Amino acid sequence: MEFEKRKAAALASLGCSETDKSPKGSLDAPIVPLLTTINHHPSYFTTSSCSGRISILSQPPAAAAAKNKKARGGTWLYISHDPADPDSVLSSLFPAEPRPNQCDSSELVFRFEPLIVAVDCRDLSAAQLLVSTAIACGFRESGITSASKRVIVAIRCSIRMEVPLGDTREIVVSREYVKFLVGVANEKMEANRRRTEKFHQTLRTIWSSEGEVNGAGDEKTESVSRDAESLKECECETVTCVGSSEAGASLDGNARDGPAVHQDCSLSITPLKILGEPHEKLFLWGHSACTVDRRNREELLVFGGFGGMGRHARRNDCLLLDPSFCTLETIAVRSAPSPRMGHTASVVGDQMFVIGGRTDPLNILSDVWVFNTATNEWKLLNCNGHVFPPRHRHSAAVLGLKIFVYGGVNNESICSSCFILDTSNLCWEECAVGGDQPCARHSHSMVAYGSKVFMFGGYDGEKALGDLHSFDIQACAWQREKTLGKGPHARFSHSMFVYKHYIGIIGGCPVKQHLQELSLLDLQLQSWKLVTLNSVSRYLFVRTTVNIVGDDLVVIGGGASCYAFGTNFSEPMKINLIRLDSSSHSRLSDGDKHPCRQGEVTEEIHGLHQGQGLRLKHAQSLGENSDLKFEEAINMVGPQTNPMNWLLQVERNLAKLAKDLLKKFGWLDMGRKVYACEDGTHICFPVTEKFYALYEKQDHRADVFEELNVLCSSKQPLESDVLLNQNRWSAALNLLKQGGASTLVDRIGEVRKVARSPYVVMREAVAVLVKQRGLSEELLEQLPTRWERLGDIVVLPETSFKDPIWETIGEELWPIIAKVLNTRRLARQGYVARTSTRDSALKILFGDDGWVAHRENGILYSFDATKCMFSWGNLSEKLRMACLDCRGEVVVDLFAGIGYFVLPFLVSLA
Repeated sequence: MEFEKRKAAALASLGCSETDKSPKGSLDAPIVPLLTTINHHPSYFTTSSCSGRISILSQPPAAAAAKNKKARGGTWLYISHDPADPDSVLSSLFPAEPRPNQCDSSELVFRFEPLIVAVDCRDLSAAQLLVSTAIACGFRESGITSASKRVIVAIRCSIRMEVPLGDTREIVVSREYVKFLVGVANEKMEANRRRTEKFHQTLRTIWSSEGEVNGAGDEKTESVSRDAESLKECECETVTCVGSSEAGASLDGNARDGPAVHQDCSLSITPLKILGEPHEKLFLWGHSACTVDRRNREELLVFGGFGGMGRHARRNDCLLLDPSFCTLETIAVRSAPSPRMGHTASVVGDQMFVIGGRTDPLNILSDVWVFNTATNEWKLLNCNGHVFPPRHRHSAAVLGLKIFVYGGVNNESICSSCFILDTSNLCWEECAVGGDQPCARHSHSMVAYGSKVFMFGGYDGEKALGDLHSFDIQACAWQREKTLGKGPHARFSHSMFVYKHYIGIIGGCPVKQHLQELSLLDLQLQSWKLVTLNSVSRYLFVRTTVNIVGDDLVVIGGGASCYAFGTNFSEPMKINLIRLDSSSHSRLSDGDKHPCRQGEVTEEIHGLHQGQGLRLKHAQSLGENSDLKFEEAINMVGPQTNPMNWLLQVERNLAKLAKDLLKKFGWLDMGRKVYACEDGTHICFPVTEKFYALYEKQDHRADVFEELNVLCSSKQPLESDVLLNQNRWSAALNLLKQGGASTLVDRIGEVRKVARSPYVVMREAVAVLVKQRGLSEELLEQLPTRWERLGDIVVLPETSFKDPIWETIGEELWPIIAKVLNTRRLARQGYVARTSTRDSALKILFGDDGWVAHRENGILYSFDATKCMFSWGNLSEKLRMACLDCRGEVVVDLFAGIGYFVLPFLVSLA
């Protein structure tokens, strides 16, 4: 109610005929339409504004103002909210009659000041939307200036200028120079006008598409005066319109063909309850995250970014997140890359390649580092070939052994070049590409699918982009994709992923209010669908990373930064995508027929089901059966049989290819195990019934992909970057068939064990023991949810097992805990003694003694953990200090401990 009262009072004062408190006394005419649009929205109203001005200010000297301890103040000799007239400026500065003598001279300053608007916002989410939209439109200094009692946003940019001209006694510049300044100021005024109009148009587009503005787009400017009662009526009307939008509307103003927007299904967001390391270490943005195979399961390797624990800064930590167990650990490494953000990380085999980024606003990088996931070692690469220019906020995608890099920004220069890094010979190549090449951009996203790299969105320096391009590596040409349905709105700093035959896009700037969704492109039908994300308003999907692990989309990091409010990070979370398969069987409307896909889809279905009693007409008669989809046609094949488990048996040298193809198209049954035949020459992959129906009924034509078939029939090891370059399911089936793969009934059917976190296993095991001993189940609340490793000792927190009754069953309890945590020694941390030597109070619970060998940053520390305190923190600071050149210096370590900083110094100097 307080917001409504403030807004009603502010709008009433705008409609009053009396002058306001500004020096001018009224609104600036050039921005009245913008103010009207903002004030019509139920979540905002303006409190002060200036459209931009060119002026000559006469102000007291700085020394005199400091003496009086007051604001400098001053008076205008000239002011204009439109482009300045040079003659008028000259006549004000060089009057025909000399100015009267003054006792105190005043400084004369020529100034240009751009648009600034202060907006009172209903809540923080509304403020974040407005700030992100303003920044996307060029007002990059916009931010939240107050968030305590009132949430105030300042919309502003940095294209100002301020030039001293002398003082009232003597002007030290010439008339020609003043004319030059007027010309520069007029150019800035025009740039300010364009940005203002763009911001206004963007707000109208966003709010009109969401039903947030009623009548704000009319050519005639409505009165901004409105009392509190009419304001409430406006809010009621807005609520009824939320979620409605016209078909084909898009943020960039380009019409899109397709049906009206609807939500195909909804998915829930599940926060990850992190165990082990503090979850605040994942409070990042501008980082990278890659899926790697470790310990026979998929885990996420997170590197760099801005944020982290303690004071927010650029990081160079390597974090390993196991989404199955929700455990997080820091990988101890030495010689890591410099802290950075805005880089890319790409996995090829067991190596992660980190490219570019920036360490600070002036230090943009072009280096390439590789991290070996098997040995946990970093290495700086010396690449050859073409020179790769420095950049950050670029995108990268992997096809086979090659990493494709496009776009990025280096200071004010936005890149449009496409580079390829061949990881087999570490050679850079700048591609001479053809086709419909996309414009220069940064903060876009790219993914690889089949033989193509898909790229969406970004920022071109003036506006957010909403185009989808694909790059065919065989033709070495770009193509702008033509799709059905309403695609995602223009955006940058978003995330992109591939799940089965879908390309997904989530988040980004500008942040959309009331309509947060996951946009999915069905690559088989070239049609977009929208999926609602429940509870999405709690999170900011800006500069996040997304990775597919099984059927889960794991989202890490993201957030926003404001001038006064500070930083806001998103919690790690996951979104289960399994429901997309069921929703994909929904029928297409007449508007979803793709002119380039009708005959192709019909032909594939026709060939697939020859001789099975299913006859589908070709494109000429598709209109009679336009609602039949490919997946539905599969379900109509022949007589139905009881469900059966199937295997695909392939030769060992084709196992890697077969696994990649089965995973890419969603044919691998993740619920059963992969195993080798007894003779060791073949590998059996569990496959879905859909794959079996496709594989056994597919008409494998001999003339399709002839060159690849020859490679398959040769029985030689095949390069994955060649075979994975086919994006159609028929090509994948053909490759498997020509490679000699065959289907078998799974007689064993060994089900893959469901992953359970160590905490769950611990709780179940201890619960049995507690019940056997007749103890209270409330004791289970004292079980630890996180722990640390010191060498081969697992150290439990001091708050765990604190009840003395645990000691009575310790002989049975501690071996159980040690087995669950896979350790031979178990200890509990105690409070560090408040002595000058800060003695350790660690207690060994299971195992021989406390003598341990702990490796950190390449240094092996050996000590008795029960007597010597060891601190795990400040890893990045220890590395940074070790890199300082202190030869000949006297170094005093005031936090000596066991040599956290001294030993890295000595090692680096050795």
